[in-house]
Amino acid sequence: MTETKPRLLSLDFFRGLTVAAMILVNNPGSWGHIYAPLEHAEWNGCTPTDLIFPFFLWIVGVSIAFAMSSSKANPATHQKTIIKAIKRGLTLYLLGFFLAIFGKIISAITTESTLLEAFQTVRLLGVLQRIGIVFIISSIIFLKASEKTIFKTLIVILAVYWALMTFIPVPGVGYPNLEKETNLAAWIDRGILTEAHTWASSKTWDPEGILSTLPAVGTCLFGILVGVWMRRKDVDNATKVAWLFTAGITAVILGLLWDLQFPINKALWTSSYVLYAGGLASIGLALCYWIIDVQGYKKFTTPFVVYGVNAITVFFLAGLMPRVLNLVQVTKPDGTKTGLLVRFYEICYTPFFSPINASLVWAITYVLGFYVLLYFMYKKNIIIKV
Repeated sequence: MTETKPRLLSLDFFRGLTVAAMILVNNPGSWGHIYAPLEHAEWNGCTPTDLIFPFFLWIVGVSIAFAMSSSKANPATHQKTIIKAIKRGLTLYLLGFFLAIFGKIISAITTESTLLEAFQTVRLLGVLQRIGIVFIISSIIFLKASEKTIFKTLIVILAVYWALMTFIPVPGVGYPNLEKETNLAAWIDRGILTEAHTWASSKTWDPEGILSTLPAVGTCLFGILVGVWMRRKDVDNATKVAWLFTAGITAVILGLLWDLQFPINKALWTSSYVLYAGGLASIGLALCYWIIDVQGYKKFTTPFVVYGVNAITVFFLAGLMPRVLNLVQVTKPDGTKTGLLVRFYEICYTPFFSPINASLVWAITYVLGFYVLLYFMYKKNIIIKV
């Protein structure tokens, strides 16, 4: 996302750390061999991996506050800024849709199915699609609402979503519940998206579905409030950090308390999850800000800053590359065919490590490989803005 100059180095670092972690967990050598912290929780609960996406959306909120504050102060520019935000959001959505349909097209080619079937079963929502939708909505709210109204909107979103999910009987089920296939969000996804266009791993619900986009907006608004606070000129750095730590710890505690009745759950993006993840993100940025921007310890930041300044670019390329390389089919010794990238992993990694370590080393190699590209772009001051 576009930001005003000078950039907040700690924010670039935190964003880069988050995106690098996202690429690490999204690209294991084998999905059947993953260390527990690098997997999502089965349903309720929260692993380190479950924090990555909300951290990124929260950071998007902080970035909005930094990028659009000058426009917010000038109502005459609101319409122009909103149009730009819509264009950026739609671009993000289309990039996500492209990855989804590209994968389907490859599947159609390799399985001899038709392109029509690819479009009939393509997933309509996803990570980039959610980022785009949340960015548009949150940008408009930021431009049109006061800080106090944004805070109230966040509270209303969390309360309304909690009420919808825990008190509204699910049609066809007859009672409210939070189970995978029978909760209200899953019912809405099946009814509007249809099972043909939901997450391929479930077919009956989508972790980036329609209703759960509402609390995802709440995560972004949380970040906006933090960004507004961080931009204040009338507050010294020590006070900023102290209050950010306090707000973060408070949100974590509230999230854990709410978890007793409305479980922390990434797939449902529950209200307790918004508070818990947002609180941890606040603590993380406060720590980074104090060490990097206030104390001036910057030498160690480069590897993640290079990820942070081209975050969307590297996320898109990391999703595209395996789809492209696996278009190339190679023949194995037993006569069967497999994708080039898959075969490379089988030859260069699995013979030398245990299955779970081979999977991890592959993911680390993936992150390091993209670091080389991003470092080159960073040194050449190439920043691709979406």
